[in-house]
Amino acid sequence: MTQPAARTVMQEIIPRLAEFSTDVLFGDVWERPGLSKRDRSLITVATLTALYRTGQLRGHIGRALDNGVTRDEISEVIMHMAFYAGWPVAANAVQVAKEVFDERGV
Repeated sequence: MTQPAARTVMQEIIPRLAEFSTDVLFGDVWERPGLSKRDRSLITVATLTALYRTGQLRGHIGRALDNGVTRDEISEVIMHMAFYAGWPVAANAVQVAKEVFDERGV
């Protein structure tokens, strides 16, 4: 499911959660000055990889690319996570990353 589709479903099923996502997570947390959006993207991709959250990982790899993270940097994050979070989660993240890279032509 794509990010816009996921937001639409969230809005339909739990409107308040969709509101929190928009207003608090992306409107406040992602806008805080302590870290750049690029750094937040690197952290988020690493965390979602480590937690095996592929549904969210797809959208955040795309967001990372939008925030200036390169394909090589995303690949390096996944490699790093292989040693800290485990081989299976990294192998899964590689597949998700490939799909996003292919869709975006990067």
